[in-house]
Amino acid sequence: MLSGDFIPLDESMIPLSEWISDAINWLVINFRDVFQVIKAPVEVTLNALTTGLNALPFYIPIIVITLLAWRASGKRLAAFSFAAFTLIACLGLWEATMTTLAMVLASVMFCAGIGIPVGVLAGRNPMFETAIRPVLDAMQTTPAFVYLVPIVMLFSIGNTAGVLATIIFALPPIIRLTCLGIRQVHPELIEAAQAFGASEFQVLWQVQLPLALPTILAGLNQTIMMALSMVVIAALIGAGGLGSPVVLGLNTLDTGRAAVGGLAIVLLAVILDRITQSMANK
Repeated sequence: MLSGDFIPLDESMIPLSEWISDAINWLVINFRDVFQVIKAPVEVTLNALTTGLNALPFYIPIIVITLLAWRASGKRLAAFSFAAFTLIACLGLWEATMTTLAMVLASVMFCAGIGIPVGVLAGRNPMFETAIRPVLDAMQTTPAFVYLVPIVMLFSIGNTAGVLATIIFALPPIIRLTCLGIRQVHPELIEAAQAFGASEFQVLWQVQLPLALPTILAGLNQTIMMALSMVVIAALIGAGGLGSPVVLGLNTLDTGRAAVGGLAIVLLAVILDRITQSMANK
């Protein structure tokens, strides 16, 4: 058989890319109003957080975060938090940091609001957990850049689109760890509660959720870290915050600008990570 009888391997035999593009275009044309409704609560929450944080004098967030760090972990983390945020303010990145913090808080709020109920349902229903596991696998393993094109087409560009992409990217950990925490509650404790006449809701609210709380907080910690990891990527679709100087430094080959933006992201990530870890350990 001649070589010309074979289809070259560098040519697509299945036009999957065209099918996906057609599907996204169809959604944009027919369901734009639906996606605007989905976008609205995220946009309102993000705008409120951004306006509120940027309206405060710089020393108030520094004091609040320092006290929160002291309460959660002790004097060392409090001193580090105070020094880190003071350095960020001196670097001229305060407004960008507050914008990033607002984006992270908005993303985590929606991830917790969606992820904890879904995780509880998955922990109590093995069939549901089996059904959503492939979806969570796909959400976690799909490269973050892949989310950007459909997000831009469906929700336009800007901070809100960046938060929506972050929610999709950061949602799986809190679902998985909430499910794990519910499943780890010892069956004898549940049976004891039921023997004393507790309803299903009482068993969930008074037994399973309190015992699963450390694992749920660990999932919240991972969600925060993944949300921060999307900051720079979200800047590629017009999101502001600390990702902007990093992307600008990359585009102009300005190493100093990119390094300063990256340093601020690292400091913010370390502080949020240590606070949430300490809360989970307690």
